Amino acid sequence: MSLKDFIIPAVDIKDGKAVRLFKGDPNAVKVYADNPIDMAKIWEEKGAKHLHIVDLDGAFEGIPKNYKIVEQIVKNVSIPIEFGGGLRTYEAVKTMIEIGVERVVIGSLAYQDKELFEKIVNDFPEKVILGIDAKDGKVAIKGWLEKTDFTPLDFAKMFENFPIWGYLYTDVNRDGALVGPNIEGTKYLAENLNKPVIASGGVSSLEDVKKLYEIKDVGIYGVVVGKALYEGKINLEEVD
Repeated sequence: MSLKDFIIPAVDIKDGKAVRLFKGDPNAVKVYADNPIDMAKIWEEKGAKHLHIVDLDGAFEGIPKNYKIVEQIVKNVSIPIEFGGGLRTYEAVKTMIEIGVERVVIGSLAYQDKELFEKIVNDFPEKVILGIDAKDGKVAIKGWLEKTDFTPLDFAKMFENFPIWGYLYTDVNRDGALVGPNIEGTKYLAENLNKPVIASGGVSSLEDVKKLYEIKDVGIYGVVVGKALYEGKINLEEVD
């Protein structure tokens, strides 16, 4: 896998626009594009091999709210899409997979209803990524608004034998803050789990990406990059 392939651009949708939050705060919003569909197409044109789409309205409200936009993104790009945000029912997951989303990211539901989560992953094997959002060392749910008592590894281990694709590990305190990713936390998870881990949160430069890429053999599949791409800290076209 090349360094460019390792980078997964994020398109976060709120109120129909492509935005970024600062440390998961729904009130700290910066709009980068009025049309998320165009944004997704731009990242594909710049060489992205994979996209990470988040419905922030869905994450906070508990049900996908930007379904039509995601459907249009799927129709307008040819690269795989992973989607998260508000997937807390069987029907919501089924709908996203039916419209052509490659994989779905589920976090809160796995914590709140393990039995339903198990049914979903059994019905859609290898289509589900377990979302592990960490805040101050503990897993956070419901759009990062509620902290649990689980450490990221304890939470991940609960589902290790389920037919999930892997894990998305986000350090919420770093998300959108351009302070560098939680490399040690990501490495620790990947070393102790038997499925791939995608890193997320805090990437500020290509150097940050390279640090994760250099240890990818421990089981790190890629890194979701948002603000660093939108603010021009990383130019995807220039990455080999």
